[in-house]
Amino acid sequence: MTIAYKQNPMYVEVTGNGKPIVLLHGFLENRTMWKDVIKEFSKAYQFINIDLFGHGNTPKVGYIHTMEHMAEAVAEVLSKLNIEKATFLGHSMGGYVALAFAELFPQKTEALLLLNSTAKADSAERKQNRNRAKRLVKQNKEAFVSMAIRNLFAEETKESFPKEIDNLVNEAKALPAENIVASIEGLKLRKDRTAVLKSFNRKKILLAGKHDPVVLFEETEQLAKETNTELISFPNGHMSYLENKKEFLNALKTLL
Repeated sequence: MTIAYKQNPMYVEVTGNGKPIVLLHGFLENRTMWKDVIKEFSKAYQFINIDLFGHGNTPKVGYIHTMEHMAEAVAEVLSKLNIEKATFLGHSMGGYVALAFAELFPQKTEALLLLNSTAKADSAERKQNRNRAKRLVKQNKEAFVSMAIRNLFAEETKESFPKEIDNLVNEAKALPAENIVASIEGLKLRKDRTAVLKSFNRKKILLAGKHDPVVLFEETEQLAKETNTELISFPNGHMSYLENKKEFLNALKTLL
C-alpha cells in the first residue's frame, strides 16, 4: 500500500498481528531484505515494512534524503496506521533513521534494534569517500552499485552468496542515479546521535558483525560501552541478516 507523506507516496507493507515492529532497510536496499524475518515472526508480531525515500517503490523526495526527514515520514506512516508506539529494527541507514525517530518522537519509540549500524556521524575521511561515491554514481552508476554492495560482505563470505549479491546489485541498479545521490548526501550530513542512544532508557541493542567493513566492530564495542547498550555480535560482515542468517533470526527470538 502507499501512504501519503506531504503528498509524496511512501510504500508500506503491513504483515502479521501483535506488537508493532517497524522494519527499516539500509542504503541501496528495500523492504524485501526483511522477508525472512517476516516469514519467521509474522504470527507473533505486526510488521510495518517501509521503503524509505528513493528506494524500492518509494520515489525520491527532494535533493537530500536526511535521516530526520525520513523519520518524520515514518511517523506519518504510523499515525495513518493508528500505531502509537513501536519497536524499530533498522539495518545500517535504517538504524540511522530509527535513531532520528527516537530523538524526534521518543514517546513513540518502544525499543531500538540497530543492525550493522551506529549512532556516530561520518568521519571527515568518510565524508570524502561519500563525495567520491557521488561522483562515481554520476559517471557510472552500475559500477558503483556492484562495487558498493560486494564491499559490504566480509572477505570470507563474498564468494558464498553469489545469488544474493546478484539480486541486491540488480535491485540497486534499477534505482535512478539521482535517488542514490540524494541518499548519499543525507548519509554524509547526518549528525552524531550518541547522546540520543545513551539517554534512551528502554530496550536498546546493537547487533554487529565482527568483520563488518563499514561499521567497524571495535567502534561498535566502544559505542555500546559509552551508551550502556547491549551488544550482540555475529562472525561476519555488514550483511549479518544474510551472512549469519540463522544466528540473526535466533537472536531475534529473544529480542523482539
